[in-house]
Amino acid sequence: LAQRFGEELAKEIPEVDIIVGTSGFDKIDEYIDKYESSKNLVVDVNMQNLDDDSLPRNTLTEEWYAYLKIAEGCSNNCTYCVIPKLRGPYKSRKIEKIVEEARELAKNGAKEIIVIAQDTSKYGVDLYGEKKLHEVIRRISEIEEIQWIRIHYLYPEDIYDELVSEFKNNSKLLKYFDIPLQHVNDRILKRMNRNTNKQQIVDLINKIRTEVEGAVIRTSLITGFPGETQEEHEELLKFLQEYKLDRVGIFKYSREEDTPAYRLPEQIEEEVKDQRHDELMELQQGVSYENNLANIGKTFDVLIEEKDVENIWVGRTYMDSIDIDGCVYVTSDEDLELGGIYKVKINDVMEYDMMGAIII
Repeated sequence: LAQRFGEELAKEIPEVDIIVGTSGFDKIDEYIDKYESSKNLVVDVNMQNLDDDSLPRNTLTEEWYAYLKIAEGCSNNCTYCVIPKLRGPYKSRKIEKIVEEARELAKNGAKEIIVIAQDTSKYGVDLYGEKKLHEVIRRISEIEEIQWIRIHYLYPEDIYDELVSEFKNNSKLLKYFDIPLQHVNDRILKRMNRNTNKQQIVDLINKIRTEVEGAVIRTSLITGFPGETQEEHEELLKFLQEYKLDRVGIFKYSREEDTPAYRLPEQIEEEVKDQRHDELMELQQGVSYENNLANIGKTFDVLIEEKDVENIWVGRTYMDSIDIDGCVYVTSDEDLELGGIYKVKINDVMEYDMMGAIII
């Protein structure tokens, strides 16, 4: 809010003394001193230091997992998204700095590293002249204490052969492909300024499932984008029914000021968005249940994260990322270590969650 509307906030809320954007949190003490000495409004909304590796890292998660940002900003310029204006253009961090931070996170107890950026698959292009995500993953996997590596936000057009091979061959890299597709209709994808089309998406899904055994594909989709017709909505429904993706988040299009999509004609009524959202969610719920049924009788490594009730614990498999996917309810007569990874045999499932018992 401060980054985007700093000057406007200063005018609208004169009681505010200091307005700091996304890159100024490390200078809070300086801003306070400056205001105290002058009693004049202080505003800093520049984005020059967003990737400052000299700043200390304070983790806010449980000790057994941690997020690791490998790049800042975004240069994709999707028509519905304001992030490039808030975070600036894409800028990769140096591999050495990323690995150094991963070592520190592991030293502090992290077993699962969740690699993030606005677009992880483009990592390295701006800094090294070529895609280097596979190399970053390989370097992180050399850290002994780290057992799981999960990647988020892989843009479909930039998933490349070396990266797919890393998923296939690196035992620490979870076979979890988080790929935001947003839609599958070619006309809508073009209006979104997405650099892919339906056939490329289908080819990618088939490639991943053919080459990486046990691959789980997660995606996010936008319904009700300006101009989306009923036929294009039905195309999205048919796609979900046919390709049965493992994890899907459905989001209703929300108009963002200062984005090209905000000005597009044929904005969809909220009632229509709600209906399309519900139809997609209902279909995907059935797909998810069907996928989960296939896991009954199988054994998975489960990372235990909390105790629910007596003898029941809650954890995640490689198929589930924290906060956004399902969980596994684990029965155990013995106390389990939070952050520990245990073998669990699945004996029942729901639409999104599974149940199982510890294998001694």
